[in-house]
Amino acid sequence: MRHLLAFLAASVAGVINSVAGGGTLVSFPTLVWLGIPSINANATNTLALWPGSLGSMWGYRRELEGTDARVWWLVVPSLAGGLLGAVLLYRTPTAVFDRLIPWLILFATVLFMAQEPLQRRFNPRPDETPGGGSGDGTFHWLTWTMIFQFLVGVYGGYFGAGMGILMLAALSIMGHTDIHQMNGVKNLLAVCINGIAAIYFAFSGLVLWQDSVIMAVGAIVGGIGGAGLARRIGRQAVRHIVIAVGFAMALSMMLRL
Repeated sequence: MRHLLAFLAASVAGVINSVAGGGTLVSFPTLVWLGIPSINANATNTLALWPGSLGSMWGYRRELEGTDARVWWLVVPSLAGGLLGAVLLYRTPTAVFDRLIPWLILFATVLFMAQEPLQRRFNPRPDETPGGGSGDGTFHWLTWTMIFQFLVGVYGGYFGAGMGILMLAALSIMGHTDIHQMNGVKNLLAVCINGIAAIYFAFSGLVLWQDSVIMAVGAIVGGIGGAGLARRIGRQAVRHIVIAVGFAMALSMMLRL
């Protein structure tokens, strides 16, 4: 029964991720409610949903071909931050992480809810080039962007839900206006962050392999088979469902403390 519920939760997460993002807000709390220790649940969920991120990146490969070459520099802080976040999670006592869970879920839900307003707020006009065209300005702009991406990587390696929204906001500030290209870059960096974290979790013994494999299959099935259903009910409807689930999960986790 636990494996069946984990499969269903991952399938729902795959559907949500294929349309709106935020699937972790369903799959991770489900694992905790099934009795899996929170840190193991987080590590298992990260590894299980990683193939879906890889598939999303592959789906946007054409958009990545024409992106700004400076974006590739963000892979470095993504990998470094993701590894540090994974190490911090490993070293966090379970009791401490249990108390952080409701607030992490709440933070991720608020981020998800604010995604579209943030994109409208920080999406500059095409003529607003970062750095003003000067080499020195571009250097400082890239430096601050890499620092921000490193912090996003730490958060992503530690918990991860909502990090894509942070990256979209950062890419908007960088001057990107093509949402498809931005999603391609976001997926690439997410693969780096989650990938390095998943590798660390696998070698540190935090991953429950049977649950992870079952969930990975569920996420793939949900992403492929459920996207059509999600599109029929509409992106906004999916977003509203994710927000409602996120707040409900945060509240339920608070009541467990």
